[in-house]
Amino acid sequence: MNKTWLIIKREYLSRVSKKTFILTTVLTPIGFVIFWIALIFIMSSGVEKKKIALLDPSDALQISEKGKLRDGMVSFSYPKKNLDELKLTFIDEGFKGILFIPEQSLDSATTTFNIHYYSNDDISISTQETIKKAIAKHARKIKMYQLGINDVLLNKLNTKIALQPKNLDETKEDVSDKRAYVATALGAIMMFLIYLVIFIYGNMVMRSVMEEKTNRIVEVLISSVRPFQLMLGKIVGVGAVGLTQFAIWALVFPLLYLGVGLTFSGKLSQLQELTTTSTSNSNDMEKIMFIFQELGNFNFGYIIFIFLIFFLGGYVIYASLFAAVGAAMGDDWGEGQSLTLIVAIPVIIAFYIGIAVIENPTSTLAVWSSIFPLFSPIVMPARIVFDPPVVQIITSVIVLILTSILFIWISGRIYRIGILMYGKKTTLKDFVQWMFRKD
Repeated sequence: MNKTWLIIKREYLSRVSKKTFILTTVLTPIGFVIFWIALIFIMSSGVEKKKIALLDPSDALQISEKGKLRDGMVSFSYPKKNLDELKLTFIDEGFKGILFIPEQSLDSATTTFNIHYYSNDDISISTQETIKKAIAKHARKIKMYQLGINDVLLNKLNTKIALQPKNLDETKEDVSDKRAYVATALGAIMMFLIYLVIFIYGNMVMRSVMEEKTNRIVEVLISSVRPFQLMLGKIVGVGAVGLTQFAIWALVFPLLYLGVGLTFSGKLSQLQELTTTSTSNSNDMEKIMFIFQELGNFNFGYIIFIFLIFFLGGYVIYASLFAAVGAAMGDDWGEGQSLTLIVAIPVIIAFYIGIAVIENPTSTLAVWSSIFPLFSPIVMPARIVFDPPVVQIITSVIVLILTSILFIWISGRIYRIGILMYGKKTTLKDFVQWMFRKD
């Protein structure tokens, strides 16, 4: 056990002290900060408020009676000039373009209303949609007046539907209708996180084994420790590196996100003001408040505990397989790609099953795939936020732990032979023989 601990310590310290680990750990959050800042500036510059001159010589829009057009992204002005005069001076007056309303009748039967836009520049899609939306809203106001309809009467036609889930088990509390949305997002995040960890750090274990085998360093190590101890030390050591990196990011990312939000609060508020109306803004804020309120109803201590079990179990299963593949490979790295694909197939299948499970977490597929040990590390975290039965969770955990032990044993049997094999292409028959070969 002492030798295994020394290997774990060696693997951990040798990796966390590498420049690549330090640069990755530091540069990844910085890269996201640069991305957020760039996105803020791109979005804020993309929604620049445009000043447009509106000419309506026939007063088809009844601006004097019904009020001016309003929209966040476009500022409409009403110069007292004719079209020919304004064409010569609109740029000097700071206008991006001229919106001209030809003479036409706007009554309750009108279905198409024609407008002309003059500018030296091509009109963007967002500007087109903003102008059409503003005029359509104004035309609707005119038609409502013509038909004798006011906002109060019209709002009576709208019916807000409130779906309230009720639990048949009276001992359990009813949940909010927003819970499904929040649970779906949390399940998807946890599922994707484990998916990435398995591939990134599993491949890291495999490459470490391959490098030591290719460089013949393993021959020196095997003289001091047993192959199984070496493999187990690598799996645990690399896993600890991954946990360290994720722990650092878990602390740093929220702080950086908060810092970017505070630093560029002016830009963000300007962007929000230009892209949303007061009504939609209040609705968005109401939704955000509901989400935060619903997040508080989840038992995060329980969720994180179960998540960590499947996180570690999934990593151990697939890292042991990647270690066995690395030990069985020779100098041909291309050979390793085909063997790696065999290990990766269950992970990819589990990821797509997880997507279906998020949509229907109580289906037969969801239940059995969350118990099957090659799928459960990805599928169960996607289900855990939907409160599956405790019996299913316990069954899945027991099967996962037993399978992890079995896979470590199988991989250890392959590892102890394959790590010292050179110049021979490994076949499936060799794997089977190594597993059951007697010492």
